[in-house]
Formats: sequence, C-alpha cells, structure tokens
Amino acid sequence: MKPEETATHANSPTPPHGAQLGIPGEQIAPPGPAGRAPFYVLIVLGIGLAILAGLTIFSRSRAQAELESDTVENLAPTVSVVHPKRSPAQIHVDLPGNITAYEESPIYARVSGYLKQWYTDIGTQVTAGQLLAEIETPELDQELAQANAALDQANANLEIARISAERWQNLRKSDSVSQQDTDVRVATWHARQADVTAAKANVQRLMELTNFKKLTAPFPGIITVRTMDAGTLITAGSSREIFRLARIDPLRVYLSLPQSYSQMVKTNDEAVLTFSELPGQTFTGKVDRTAGAIDPLSRTLLTEILVANRDGKLFPGAHVMVRLNLNTGLDPVVVPVNTLLFRNDQGVQVGLVASNNIVQLANVTIGRDYGTNVEIIHGLSANDNIIINPSDSLEAGMRVRIATTETNKTAGPTHE
Repeated sequence: MKPEETATHANSPTPPHGAQLGIPGEQIAPPGPAGRAPFYVLIVLGIGLAILAGLTIFSRSRAQAELESDTVENLAPTVSVVHPKRSPAQIHVDLPGNITAYEESPIYARVSGYLKQWYTDIGTQVTAGQLLAEIETPELDQELAQANAALDQANANLEIARISAERWQNLRKSDSVSQQDTDVRVATWHARQADVTAAKANVQRLMELTNFKKLTAPFPGIITVRTMDAGTLITAGSSREIFRLARIDPLRVYLSLPQSYSQMVKTNDEAVLTFSELPGQTFTGKVDRTAGAIDPLSRTLLTEILVANRDGKLFPGAHVMVRLNLNTGLDPVVVPVNTLLFRNDQGVQVGLVASNNIVQLANVTIGRDYGTNVEIIHGLSANDNIIINPSDSLEAGMRVRIATTETNKTAGPTHE
C-alpha cells in the first residue's frame, strides 16, 4: 500500500457501528420499516390532539348553550295552574218556602139572625155541599110572609084591572065610552102586570135568602176556624167569619226563586220538600206555575209547587225547605275566583298556559257565583291550564314555568 492511500484511509471518517462500507460503483438501499415508525407516531398524535381539541370545543359550546337556556328558563316566572271542573247539567237549589191550602175560603153569614146550631168543628173533614151550621132568622121569615101577601094583593089588583080593561074595550066597540077612558083602563091593566112581576121578584129574593139560613161547604176540605157558638147574634154583611174552610189535598208551596235561576225553572220540574218536624222524611212535588214576572224589590220569581197530601200529614201555613232540580241547559265549567283577571279594556279574562309554556289570555263569560268558585259559561274547556293568582303584569306571549306540584289540581266542587 502506498503512503498516500494510507493517509487517505486514515483521514476518512469511521462508519457507524453496523454500517457497511459501500463498494465503489454500487447504490445504497433505502431504510426499512423500522426507519418509518417515528413518522407514523407523529401523525397519530396529531390526529388525537385534533380530536381532543374538537371535543373540548364542542363540550364548551354545549355547556354554554345549556347555561343560556337555563338562564332564560330561570328568568321565566313560575306559575301554579288549575284545571276547570265540569259543572253538571242539572243543579240543585235549596230555598225556603211557605205552604198554603190549594183552596181556602172564609164562610160568612148572608142573612141576619141567631146561630141556631153548628155541626162541624175545627179539624173536621167535610165534603162539598155538607151542612156546616143553621141560622135562625125570624125577621127574614116575616119579610117572606109579607112579600107573599103582597104578591097575592098584586095578583088580585091585576085581575080587577084585566076585567075592567076588557069590559071597556067591548064598550068602545059600540061607542059607549070614549077612547081615552078605554086607554086608561088598558094601561092600568099593564101596570098591574108589572106590579105582579115586581112582587114575584121580591118573593124570589127572600126565598133565596132563606137558603142562606143553612151554611154549606163550597168544596171538600177541612174546617180550620170556627168563631161562633149557638145563640150568637149574626148580622148580615159583617166582616166576622163563622168558619174557614181549606182544601189541603193537594197543597200549594210558594217560594221566591232568585233571578239568576228564573230562566231554568220549567213546569213539572221536580221539587223535594223537607220539614224540620219530620226528620228523615221527604215529599216530592212538581212545579205547577210561576208568576211570569220578576219582583222588582226582591229580584225574585214567585214559583208555585204542588205536592200531594192524601194522608193529611202536611199542614197549610207550615215552613218548608225546598230543593229544586233544575236543568241549566248549558255545559259550563267552574273555576276558583282567584283565577280571574279584571281589566277595564278587556273585560273578564283568565290566563292559560299552552303546551309550549306560552301564556294566552282568554275572554270568559261569568255565570253563577258560588262564593269561592265561579261558573264560566263561555271561553274555557275542562282541559285548559288556568293560572292561579295571575299578576297584573301577565301578558299574552310570555313564557312561564308551571309549578309541578300544582299541575294536577282541579277547581273546587260546584255549588249545589
């Protein structure tokens, strides 16, 4: 080996361990799979960091949205709601009433005299035409006798006038008497005929009066009053009654129905009667008629009910509680009074919560007032969510939250 070559090899760098010295004229092969591994690791790490960054951004964005939603929801006021209760089509109205006889009549004396005898006392059931009492009338008897005598006298005068008139008419045919005298006799005959007619009428009048000597019942019923005993002096035309007769089957019951129910009551509506002195017993009647006009002082409608009283257990003049079963003819709902909004420009309204928690204001028509509850005739259904105690600032379109503890409540019971 030459010294130059030795120097050249000495100055050449020592190849690394495991490296092969290239032979002049040959190509060096590219590195194998072990040389590409670090590159793939970097790529995987980059992708993982990108995914992690994306997840972090998405999580933060979602948390921000939930925070904003919770903030908006927390700003919405919380309200309590109630569901209306369906009011029944038939209602019961309890009212006081007064019982009166179906017919009642005082019985007076039509003739003067003395009470000869009475045959019925209070509590006696009588039939139509039954004799109640007799009156002794000596003066009337004498008047009738005098009238009969006057009638006989009038008949006698009539007969004389007839004979005279016929005689003078015959004489007139032969010109034995004047026409003037004949006309006088005929006129006298006619006058005597009138006297007889008047006398007969007077006799008939007195005979009719004598029929009033016997007091009879004008209709079947019960004697409720007797004011005189035998021998009592009676003056015709006096205001003092002798008997009072009442027909007690059926009985009439009168009550004053408030104006708010006046359009509901109909003929033959059922009524149930109860009495404090007859606990546990009820009696059924029917509406017979109404007055057809509202009393301007009490604003009530006078209503008459008929109730059967065949056993006579019920008494006229008694106080009774009447329960009327009335058909409303409507299909209303009932809500608490604290759900109503009174606004001058809108009238009566209620606040409703829709399915999306948005407030709606509904105009309603109020029916009957039950105190804590009120009837709504128009504007609501039984499925509405009605806001309880709505604030004055409540407006349509507001978003609210429903208190979960109140969603199942319903309106209070209806008034009966």
